[in-house]
Amino acid sequence: MTRWILLGMTILGFVFVFTTHSPAVLLISLLAGIIGFVGFVVSLAADRVAANARPDVAMASGEDFVAMRKPVVKPAIAQPSVQPVREPARGDDRRSG
Repeated sequence: MTRWILLGMTILGFVFVFTTHSPAVLLISLLAGIIGFVGFVVSLAADRVAANARPDVAMASGEDFVAMRKPVVKPAIAQPSVQPVREPARGDDRRSG
């Protein structure tokens, strides 16, 4: 309902802007038109955001936030006890030739 009131205020304000000869009425109607237009756009954006928002029951509870703040303890992974294979040195070639 507010959206339509703001749209009406915008239209009425700009009608007065283009038809008046008084500077005071021009200023007031110009302000009303600009404020009405900005309010109308913000109202449209708020309705769009509200339409795509999750319902309150789908939000996380306080206990969920506490559980998310706890540090995760990772189990220690045992390292294999395999010795690395040693490459023979260059002068250690035992082939006879």
